[in-house]
Amino acid sequence: MDAETRLTMITGAAQEVVGVEHLTSRIEDGGTINAYVGFEPSGKAHVGWKVISLNLRRMLDADVNVMIFMADWHAWVNDKFGGDMEKIQITAKYMEEVFRALLDHPDEGDGPGQIRFVYASTLMESGDYWARVLRCSKNMSLSRVRRTFSIMGRGEDSEDGDLSKFFYPAMQAADIFEMNIDIAIGGMDQRKAHMYMREVADHWGWPKATCIHTPIISGLKSAGSRMDSFDHKMSKSDPSGAILLHDGPERMRKKMRKAYLDVEKDDSPIYELLRYVILPEQGSITVTPNPEYGDPSTYNSVEAFIQAVGDGNVHPLDAKFAVADAVSASLQGLTNHFDENPAALQAVSEITGQ
Repeated sequence: MDAETRLTMITGAAQEVVGVEHLTSRIEDGGTINAYVGFEPSGKAHVGWKVISLNLRRMLDADVNVMIFMADWHAWVNDKFGGDMEKIQITAKYMEEVFRALLDHPDEGDGPGQIRFVYASTLMESGDYWARVLRCSKNMSLSRVRRTFSIMGRGEDSEDGDLSKFFYPAMQAADIFEMNIDIAIGGMDQRKAHMYMREVADHWGWPKATCIHTPIISGLKSAGSRMDSFDHKMSKSDPSGAILLHDGPERMRKKMRKAYLDVEKDDSPIYELLRYVILPEQGSITVTPNPEYGDPSTYNSVEAFIQAVGDGNVHPLDAKFAVADAVSASLQGLTNHFDENPAALQAVSEITGQ
């Protein structure tokens, strides 16, 4: 695989790439490239994980080693499950199974093109790590740290009563430096944390990982407007507005029926799911109305699909159901895995009550 093709495979589906020169240099060097994505274990998976997994699969196909980082202590700092570490780690084990099924890549190793799972707990035992955290905190003002609070799903005016949350961005930056990461991948909502990391690298003269930011899927009730606070972001805290990866086909249709879709606009979460989940994996979408209303029609681009909805060739409800069915089809492998191996999902269901 030539360098240009490899670079395109790694970055081609991103909404934003920051610091691509580092990645370009690493490809030219011919050495092992290490990518990382961090997750707080906080509940059941939603469709945003599918967007990330499609990008990770491209990286694996480009012989990049992928580390999925289980940020258990970060979740504790962020008060997930009321700070109950046992529940956090039970959820982390479930997350491992989710990503193995989504990536269809069960092996672990040193690569090239391997995945591995690392827990923040393993870094916490190292004095060198905590020295790195302090360095990542040095010369960073409280106001600068506050601007990253959105990575925890919190406002800038919160957390004066909890000092630990001010260390969260430094911990996230230290993770990347301590593990010698070349690519930090995450949703656009992680951009502020990554920019914080790059500022720290400039201060200490450390290598700066390339940052790859994937699109955010809007909640089903959202118009998809782009806000710095990411208020539009799909969240499992709103079950009726989020697609959980364990929603069956009928539940998927029921949720999608109520999803926002204005035939005169192109900012629906329905179109985002088509653009970022269905077409990258399946290449096309077929709309199948009731026979009395017309024949099935197939679309290979988001633009053609939007136009068909806008000019009345596709009824909005048929469009929603087509997207629901296509998303369900893309999750069949995950469904099969947990049908055969239900223990981890059952454990998280007991914790979350979902």
